[in-house]
Amino acid sequence: MTEQTSRTWAVIHLDRLARNYETLRKLAPHSKFAGLVKANAYGHGAVPVAKKLEQLGADYLLVACLDEAEELREAGVQAPILILGYTPVSATEALLRQRIVQTVYDPEQARAFSDAALSLGGRLRCHLKADTGMSRLGILCDESHLKQGAESLAEMARLPGLEPEGIFMHFSDADTCPEYSELQIRRFRSLLERLETMGITFPIRHCCAGAATLNYPQAHLDMIRPGILLYGHSPDHSCDGKIPLEPVMEVKSHVVSVKRLPRGTCVSYGRTYTLERDSLVAAVPVGYADGLFRLLSNRQEMLVRGQRVPQIGRVCMDMCMLDVTDLPQVQVGDEVTVFGDGLPLEEKADALGTISYELLCAVSPRVKRVYVE
Repeated sequence: MTEQTSRTWAVIHLDRLARNYETLRKLAPHSKFAGLVKANAYGHGAVPVAKKLEQLGADYLLVACLDEAEELREAGVQAPILILGYTPVSATEALLRQRIVQTVYDPEQARAFSDAALSLGGRLRCHLKADTGMSRLGILCDESHLKQGAESLAEMARLPGLEPEGIFMHFSDADTCPEYSELQIRRFRSLLERLETMGITFPIRHCCAGAATLNYPQAHLDMIRPGILLYGHSPDHSCDGKIPLEPVMEVKSHVVSVKRLPRGTCVSYGRTYTLERDSLVAAVPVGYADGLFRLLSNRQEMLVRGQRVPQIGRVCMDMCMLDVTDLPQVQVGDEVTVFGDGLPLEEKADALGTISYELLCAVSPRVKRVYVE
């Protein structure tokens, strides 16, 4: 199946991914680079993207869970892989066998992983997680818990079955709140200094995802992990335009029907749109089962023959309709851009009050990915 025979497809521009990668590496030339490929590489396709990043020289690939890591290993990806989230201790053998690095964020979990690794005759490579204000995973290390947090992390780092090669944290609001972000940086530095006095150091200290990579160069440390930026989108409008990036994904479809309908005709389910003039209406085979949110009904545009046209009526599971009255030359087979060049994804995200991450991840598996260099 090709884009010519697909009902709807996503064009993934690997050449743009490469240029974004090079742009981001220049921001932190002395730091390692971790490529985020979790959630199917933010919808772009984990295996092709991971292989491209490996080819480009990414130092690490980051995933959310063991299934995602194993998919890459089974596809032949050899680069170091770090799981950012939960993995059951029962999977220790798989982690060791496949050379997968695990995040460890709790003393009890750390002891269990250490015991399991020792029983298998190995040591588990891991990164320890500090909580400086995200309040998700990790050892709490704010001002009131710095001493206790450092002691817990030191105890974890000394476990005989663990090989702690890194330590990291997550920013909570690196996009819009410099005061809180700078507080988190101070907390992390204080933690690292206290651990060093206890004889505990780590080869890789990291905390900067997308917004922090742009906004806090003093926190680049040993590795950066810019996620959404790699795919050509800003983590927040406050970051727009700070560096030149190219959106990697475009979603395309095509016109499958064109019909003339009289003024007063209702369009689609629920009759949420009524034609105010005699109109030319095109049907396009893309709907909410493809990741085009139903809440975008009557609130978005698409591109046909390079011209913006409004989407009208409710988005259906497999289709939606466009008002192409002002484009009378339209015909069946014409390509439609759902989002991409000339039609930023951020417009749809803003209409929904959400972020581009969510819409990229929502592009469903039945939308064929077509990779171009």
